[in-house]
Amino acid sequence: MILAFFEWCEATAIGESIRVSIWAFPVIESIHLLGLCLLGGAVLIVDLRLLGLGLTQQRIAALARQVRPWLIGAVALMLLTGVLLFLSEAVKCYYNRAFWVKITTLPVALAFTFGVKERMAKEWEDASTRSRLMGAASIALWFTVAAAGRWIGFSG
Repeated sequence: MILAFFEWCEATAIGESIRVSIWAFPVIESIHLLGLCLLGGAVLIVDLRLLGLGLTQQRIAALARQVRPWLIGAVALMLLTGVLLFLSEAVKCYYNRAFWVKITTLPVALAFTFGVKERMAKEWEDASTRSRLMGAASIALWFTVAAAGRWIGFSG
């Protein structure tokens, strides 16, 4: 049943247009990777602060608040371009283990970032054991999403 959905996705006009175009997939993927860079920067700035490894003169809550618009923009850009990339090769994704790792880890990373970490960051002034664990968990989640995403193109 889920394979039928993936086949339908790939058969959409958008998926077909991207797949038959010489330039569409590489341009969309390039924009997706720029979004990854933006997301990585926004996440790492706060996570490194949580680990006590940089910007130690900045309050964690203030830093998280300053980075939030960039983080939201990066997530929106990556979701938009990611859906377009998916539509162009949905059946390949269905059979790709890296895709399933990414698509399973992504909602966990988003919930962690916009729920747990964001709420907890408001309470912390300095790096503590809890904040260090939070920063390390965030880096691990987003690294998994990014690495699995990159591996999609190299497997299957």
